[in-house]
Amino acid sequence: MPKSKRSKVVSLTKVAKKTREQKNALLKEVQENSDKWQYCWLFEVGNMRNAHLKTVRKLWKDSARMFFGRGAVMAKALGMTPEEEHRLGLHKLAKQIKGQVGLFFTDTPPAEVIAWFEDFSQPDFARTGNAAPRTVVLPTGPVMQQHSEPPEPFPHNEEPQLRKLGLRTSMVRGVPTLTAPHTVCERGKAISPEQAQLLKLVGLRMVRFRLGLRARWEAASGEVVQVEGVKIDEEELEGGDAPSGEGEGAEDE
Repeated sequence: MPKSKRSKVVSLTKVAKKTREQKNALLKEVQENSDKWQYCWLFEVGNMRNAHLKTVRKLWKDSARMFFGRGAVMAKALGMTPEEEHRLGLHKLAKQIKGQVGLFFTDTPPAEVIAWFEDFSQPDFARTGNAAPRTVVLPTGPVMQQHSEPPEPFPHNEEPQLRKLGLRTSMVRGVPTLTAPHTVCERGKAISPEQAQLLKLVGLRMVRFRLGLRARWEAASGEVVQVEGVKIDEEELEGGDAPSGEGEGAEDE
């Protein structure tokens, strides 16, 4: 008897590869935008979250164009040598495209762009492997949810999950209650999967999505200027999402 198609196992790790047509389309888009805008900024992201990057795209939708991911394609589009560069000076920027970085095209004056990037950040939950920025200790008493304002105690049906994550709780008047202080994480130490889940469950956001500007290309002069501003730490660069398809140059919706 043939096997049922319903029982077929499909690996969730398989991801469709980018086709040559898609890469050529991205290459063309980058070049078209380098012809359109006065400035091209090279930026990096700390604690990458696709949802927050999408917010940045929306906020700049009418006055900028952003590409993130596919570094090799972006570098090729700009041109890696003076002979290959699409416009004067772009090869100087292309050589700096390493790791998870993006391109930000705009006509907005540099001072305004720098100020906006330095000011923008979004809090988020730490991921497994992130170094804890501070020590978190839950006090004796009802286990509180920080999502609400003011914080509220967890409902009784959440106690099994809290216990599974290492909390020693007992039910007091129907409320999961700690009988002794519990250290969730310690500053500087890597966060475990259980700790990350507990921090999210409690509602403690310990990291921030940030954008750091590295360099700026100016169309009028063809010069590339290094930017001294927000610096993204190595730990922040590693503690984030992989770029989504939208982050790789797809048009904003």
